[in-house]
Amino acid sequence: MATLKALSMRLKAVTNIQKITKSMKMVSAAKYAKAERELRPARSYGMGVQTFFDRAEVKQKEEGNKRLIVAMTSDRGLCGAVHTNIGRQIKALVPELPAGTEFKLICIGDKSRAILGRIYPAEMLMHFVDIGKKVPVFGDASAIANEIINLDYEFDHAELYFNIFKSVISYNTTAVPIFSRKNIEEAEKFNLYDSIDENVIQCYNEFALSSLLFFAMKESAASEQSARMTAMDAASKNAGEFCCGEKMIEKLTLTYNRTRQAVITKELIEIISGAAAL
Repeated sequence: MATLKALSMRLKAVTNIQKITKSMKMVSAAKYAKAERELRPARSYGMGVQTFFDRAEVKQKEEGNKRLIVAMTSDRGLCGAVHTNIGRQIKALVPELPAGTEFKLICIGDKSRAILGRIYPAEMLMHFVDIGKKVPVFGDASAIANEIINLDYEFDHAELYFNIFKSVISYNTTAVPIFSRKNIEEAEKFNLYDSIDENVIQCYNEFALSSLLFFAMKESAASEQSARMTAMDAASKNAGEFCCGEKMIEKLTLTYNRTRQAVITKELIEIISGAAAL
């Protein structure tokens, strides 16, 4: 049987955990509401770029054997399987790559680096930290896009993996292509637009990648906050309500009171027995 001190410490720990998870749920709810409001205008950036690429028939090389994989996560956890789903899809993709394919990884956020860096340390090209601690802005996406564009690694295929927000309890992990400047130049219908020169293509490539990353960061932020809110709500219920079919705090309180009563009864019996022996 557990001692009174152990039961008291356990009960206090569970109660404190419940207070923390409830507070985190409230904070996540406020951040989620803001992230959802900011997501609606941000979607025009990503959707506009993808629509333009589709109409211009920008495509990646089919015969290339160099691949770039970009994983979009954040630095923070306690949000369910938001980050692990990204790593799971990438780990499932790698064995299916054609033989002889060379791939490199770019991890945006410390969680993706922690998940993929242990398995593919040699393929890690670069990673970015301090993601998710503050509200993502277009300047953050531009800085990341600039680093990717200035890479020495020339890729034939590139994909960006991120979570698309659906609802408070739902999100989808998806991948969108990242086109290089060479892919844009070789597009069949891109020359239909006026004033297309080398400088315009370079500027548009930078803006398109920044817009796509900004869109992915906003989608990921909304998905993360909604998942964290749901996870903290479930944790609060697990601490305060059910554990193995019974209420955890009530069960611990009842066990503590019974143990305390048993200790008091035992001490009284010892005192009475000693007095009777005299």
